Amino acid sequence: MPLLDHFHPPLAGRRHWEAFHAHWATFIASSLNSDLPSDYFAEAQVHASPRIEVDVGTWRDRGTDDGGVATLTRTQPKIISADLTLPTVFPPEYSINVYNTSGGPTLVAAIELVSPGNKDRDDVRRAFSAKCAAMISRAIGLIIVDIVTSRHSEPFRDLMTMMFPQQPLPDLAPLTAASFRPTRVDEADTLEVRHRPLGVGQPLPTLPLALGGLGWINVDFEAAYEEAREHSRL
Repeated sequence: MPLLDHFHPPLAGRRHWEAFHAHWATFIASSLNSDLPSDYFAEAQVHASPRIEVDVGTWRDRGTDDGGVATLTRTQPKIISADLTLPTVFPPEYSINVYNTSGGPTLVAAIELVSPGNKDRDDVRRAFSAKCAAMISRAIGLIIVDIVTSRHSEPFRDLMTMMFPQQPLPDLAPLTAASFRPTRVDEADTLEVRHRPLGVGQPLPTLPLALGGLGWINVDFEAAYEEAREHSRL
């Protein structure tokens, strides 16, 4: 099935892109689990809102006898005063993580489905690039897939500029899927990069996902997208 525009009318006005991203991530993980060796597994990690603590020290309990609202103080140790309080961002996450279980679950590969929140302000974009760069620097295989048409930044370009500021970049499509495979060539650490243009109305590519230096698996994004569309009735 060709790629739809999930971020503009007519589809955006009647269906939620967040729900589709969650479906797509689940079907990608399911497809990977069908092909991965027995000592690997894939999990979809979907967090539309940041998992952070709200700075409120009370709980509310509606179960009072007089029908009122009881406010109970949360019991927790006194926190050490912060030396700095800085503004930051905690962007949403639509990821598929692959783990090796031979020595306890160890993250060896990840797929990041870009959301509009990852393409928003400069600080959010830097946070997403830093997250991806940190995985690559740990020799974790990575694929980034950007189908977001409602924002015009380019996560793949941002990441390459952060990691390789002197590297000239080829002409890139506004929407891109990119695969990063850490490897060694002639005893030197090397990063293989494969990038494919994406377009509304076009099929999605198949790209290799490196398993942390232990081989790779091909990810058929078109097949998982088709399955997600069928189950979402799109």
